[in-house]
Amino acid sequence: MAVGLTAPDPASLAPVAGVELGFAEAGIRKANRRDLMLMRLAPGARVAGVFTQNSFAAAPVQVCRAHLAAGASIRALVVNAGNANCGTGEAGLAAARATCDAAAALVGCASTEVLPFSTGVILEPLPVDRLVTGLPRCVETLAADRWAEAASAIMTTDTVPKARSARVTIDGVPVTVTGMAKGVGMLQPDMATMLAFVATDAAVSAAVLTTLVRRVADRSFNRVTVDGDTSTNDSFVLIATGAAAGPEIADADAPAARALEAALVEVAAALAQAIARDGEGATKFITVDVQGAADAAEALRVARSIANSPLVKTAFFASDPNLGRLLMAIGNARVAALDVARVNLWLGDVQVIDRGRRAATYREEAGARVMAPAEIEVRVDLGRGDAATTVWTCDYSYDYVKINAEYRT
Repeated sequence: MAVGLTAPDPASLAPVAGVELGFAEAGIRKANRRDLMLMRLAPGARVAGVFTQNSFAAAPVQVCRAHLAAGASIRALVVNAGNANCGTGEAGLAAARATCDAAAALVGCASTEVLPFSTGVILEPLPVDRLVTGLPRCVETLAADRWAEAASAIMTTDTVPKARSARVTIDGVPVTVTGMAKGVGMLQPDMATMLAFVATDAAVSAAVLTTLVRRVADRSFNRVTVDGDTSTNDSFVLIATGAAAGPEIADADAPAARALEAALVEVAAALAQAIARDGEGATKFITVDVQGAADAAEALRVARSIANSPLVKTAFFASDPNLGRLLMAIGNARVAALDVARVNLWLGDVQVIDRGRRAATYREEAGARVMAPAEIEVRVDLGRGDAATTVWTCDYSYDYVKINAEYRT
C-alpha cells in the first residue's frame, strides 16, 4: 500500500486550457482496465521533453525524439500501459509509427505531430491493432477535466494514480499547472521518471521550454529512486499551451520564468515523491538529505548510494537502526579524499554518527524510535563544502520481491 498517498481528488486537478484528455480499455495486456490515454493539444501548443539515457531506448522513445527534433508542432500524445514496445526492433518502430498514424487521423493532424509513449513488459510485440481499435473511444471521452481518469489509464504496477495541480500569478495573470505521472519500479531516472506529463497555460518560447524541462527534471524526477534501475521508456514531457493572457516568456532567467519554474517544480516534485511513496511493496517513505558536499554531483552520488543500497532499504523496512549499513553506503559513493572524521549523520532528530564515529549520546532505543514511523529522514553532513541535495526513496519489503517475481503472470 502506498505510504501516505491516496488517489487525487478530481476536483483538485485544474483543467489547463488547450489540453483535453481521453482514455479507453483497449485490452493491451489485461481486460477490464484502462490502459490507453490520448491527450489532444490545441494548435500552437509548444512541447519539450527529456528521455531515458538507457541504451535500449524503447521504440516510442526513438519516435518521440525524432518528431521533436524535426520541430513538428505537436497536437497529440498517445500513451499505452501494459506493453513497453522495447527490444522489438523494426516491428516496434513500425508499431509506434502506426500508433501516430491512427491518432493523427482522428485528431486531424500530421503523423509527425503525434508523440507515442509505452510502459509495461519489455521484449513483447505491441498489440497495435488493439491500440488502434481503442483510440476512437479515447476521442469520445476527450475533456479538459479528465486528468484523474487519464492518470489511472497510464498505470502498470502503481497502486494509485498520480496527479497534481498548482496555480501561480505571473505579471498579474493567473497561470495553471497540472501534471500526472506513473512509475513505481525499475526507477532511477537520469532525466525524468518512467512517464510524466506536465502542462501549463502559460505562453513560453520554445527555447525557454527546453530549458525549463531540464531544470524541472533535475529538481524533481532526477531526485527520486525506487531501485536504482533506469527504465528503457523514461519520458518527461512539458507542455505550454499559451492560452493564458500573459506575454510570452522568452528569457529563462527572467522573474516570470522563475515564477513559472517554481510552480512547475511544485507539481513535478509532488509527483516524484508520490512515485517513491508508491514504490513497489513500499512501507516507508524516506527522504535523504546530503549537505556539506564539495559540489552538487558529489551530494547526489552520496544520496543515491544511501537510497539505493538494498541493505539500507531492508533495514528501514525492519525499523532496524543498523548504523554500519549507513556508513557503508556513504563510503561506497567513492568520494575522493573523503575525511570520514568530518562526517555526521542524523536519523530524524537523533544524531547517530558524530565525526565519523557512533555519537556518544546515541542510544539504540532512540534509533529504533525514529525508524519506526512510515516516514523517515536521513541527514548527512560531509563537512566538505556548501553543496546539498535531496533524494526521495522507499524501503524494500517482501512484497517488492513478490511483485517483481510475478510481474508477467
